[in-house]
Parts: sequence; C-alpha cells; structure tokens
Amino acid sequence: KLFCDGIGVKYPDITDSSRAIKQSEINMCRKNGVDDIIEIKIGYDGIVIANSKKTSLLDLTRKDLFLALAKQISDPGNSGKLISNPYKTWKDVNTALPSVAIEVLGPPPTSGTRDAFVELVMEEGCNHFDWIAALKKTDQRQYQSICHTIREDGAYIEAGENDNLIVQKLETNPSALGIFGFSFLEQNADKVQGSAVDGVLPTFEAIADNSYPVSRPLFIYVKKTHVGMIPGIQEFLNEFTSEKAWGEDGYLTDKGLIPMSSSERNHYAENARQLRANLFMDSE
Repeated sequence: KLFCDGIGVKYPDITDSSRAIKQSEINMCRKNGVDDIIEIKIGYDGIVIANSKKTSLLDLTRKDLFLALAKQISDPGNSGKLISNPYKTWKDVNTALPSVAIEVLGPPPTSGTRDAFVELVMEEGCNHFDWIAALKKTDQRQYQSICHTIREDGAYIEAGENDNLIVQKLETNPSALGIFGFSFLEQNADKVQGSAVDGVLPTFEAIADNSYPVSRPLFIYVKKTHVGMIPGIQEFLNEFTSEKAWGEDGYLTDKGLIPMSSSERNHYAENARQLRANLFMDSE
C-alpha cells in the first residue's frame, strides 16, 4: 500500500513481498501515478508448520489443516451443508493424529505469510470437498469465504508478524504448532521441527524443487521512475541479483533464501539490469 501511494521521496523506492503483487494493488499503483513497476523474483521460501522438539513430529495433510483451522467446514453427515468447526483435537480431525488440543500460532491477516498459507494450504485442503471446489466456478465469493476464513474460537492464535516470538511460544508450549518461514526453522533447528505436509518434510531441497507443497516465491518490486533520481537503486539491484548474493553459494542463502534455478536467476537479473517494467498495467 505504501509503495503504491505515489511517486517521490516520501514514498518507497522498493518493496519486498512474500507473495506476488495482486491486480488490485497494480490498479491502486496506477491510480496514484506509479505506472512503471519492475518485478524481480528473488528466490523461494517455504512456510512450515512446526512444533517443539520436545514432542513428536507430525505428518499432516492440507485437508487435515483445513479441517483443523477453517471457521466453517462441510457437514460430514450432510454434503452440501456448512457447519461451524466442531473439532477440538487433532484426533477429531484425523484418527491417525494425536489426541491433543488444536492450538496453532500464526500470522495475522495483514501478513503475506498468511495470504500464502490460506492459498497454498487452506484452499488446497478445501478442494478435497467436491461441492466446495465446484463453487470456485459458480460462486467465487462464497468459495473464498469458506476456504480462506480461519476460525476465531481460540484454536488459531494470531501471534503478530514476529516469527521469533512464535518460536519462543512453541518452546514453552510443546502441544502447540506454529506457522512461519523456513529460515526461522533453520535458525532454530535445535528447538523446533517442521511437520511433514502431504508426506513431504520442509527441507532446503524439497522447497527448491517445489516438491514441498507449501513453497512460495519471494519478490521485490521497484519503481522505475525513481531509478536515476534516487541514488543507489541500480547498484542495489545489480548487487542483489549477482551470483555472489542470490546464487547457490551466495551469502543470501546463509540467511535462509532458497535460490532459483540458474535460468530463472538469469532471467530476473536481466530484468533488473535492463530495468524492464514487466507488470501488465491494466485495469480489472
């Protein structure tokens, strides 16, 4: 929002994002005179569902997570009808899971991590119910309401956007699960462990090759109009997209970035060097 508010020194030159820019945001940019936006994908991250190493590693499906966290679910006894989520424990959701109360610490609605989680996990879990999946074509608004709305009865706890705080809370409450980026799992591997999702553990390799189902791309967005007017932007982009930074052995991988393939890196590095304003600037 701040990035799209306008052109000039009062407004950001560059913004980073843990999801792709939305068409509605492009429209807002355009309305405020921000017409030339350079999109640079910088690498990948995984969203992990982690718990304390003091307890057992979980093997969850996206259907399990939807049933545990959705505000409303399909009535098991009456397909085509919604009921308020009745599940209290993980065993209620799936008899293969432990009889432990559902308690998940995660990001608030303002977070890109939350956006990615509802799209990659909740929506995919939702699609296991054919009648709900069919709504995507017939009633998009209701489909999104069912698939994206997280319960508010205490099972899901908004823990702000401080992933370190979630890690600390998992240490003190081994029964809880936390949702955060893969880099925080790596940095706290002595304290927390990442659950398998649909049978795949969150590892560097599984996120890089997209076999881990909750992988997401990371981006930066740049105002082309500001380049040359604000010192250092082109130099910053050249550094960020250099092999020594984002390459397979680059220093950003030490900070948790999972690199793209060499062909993707070459493509986006060229976008940065040529300042290609590569977003389709059109109204909805």
